[in-house]
Amino acid sequence: MTDSHAVWPVRTDRLQIRPMTAPDVDAMWQWRRLPEVNRWLGLAPDSIEAFRERYLDPDRLASMHIVELLPAGENAAPVPIGDVMIRLGDGWAQLEVADQAKGVEAELGWVLDPGYTGRGYATEAVRAVIDVCFGPLGLRRVHAGCFADNEPSWRLMERLGMRREEFSRKTALHRSGEWLDGLNYGILAEEWTPTVRGL
Repeated sequence: MTDSHAVWPVRTDRLQIRPMTAPDVDAMWQWRRLPEVNRWLGLAPDSIEAFRERYLDPDRLASMHIVELLPAGENAAPVPIGDVMIRLGDGWAQLEVADQAKGVEAELGWVLDPGYTGRGYATEAVRAVIDVCFGPLGLRRVHAGCFADNEPSWRLMERLGMRREEFSRKTALHRSGEWLDGLNYGILAEEWTPTVRGL
């Protein structure tokens, strides 16, 4: 298995995905603070200070990656347009074989600035991240979940070929006070066809 930082940044035709650094947190706040975005997130800090405190935590920061739109001109800088979480974890295993299940899967999560939706950027970014998970990182499975009402998220997972593994009825309490349905998706390395060049 490759060191997770050695494979970044990863480029697609239009995007670059790289590990997040502390200065990126303020850029991420610009889209995550929007009501149409944070209604689907696990936590919606109400101030930049609270947001910084949460995302500058070293463990959380280490799992976050910035999605940047590559510039058309040579001297222009990439534009941050979203973020992707890659949280490495262990698979479930019986005790005798538990060591073989350590660090074999990843939970993914993503957010795209609404100003850049509808152009395939989220699909392109998450596809590249799954390529990294199953390529250089050598993982066996990735999974992701969302509220069932978050249709753009589960449709993205289905476009990528992820399998709906669970539909749970009213298992997630939303900050609105309503219990919402949840969806979980997954895909295995042997089910994936790589798309990013050089991985």
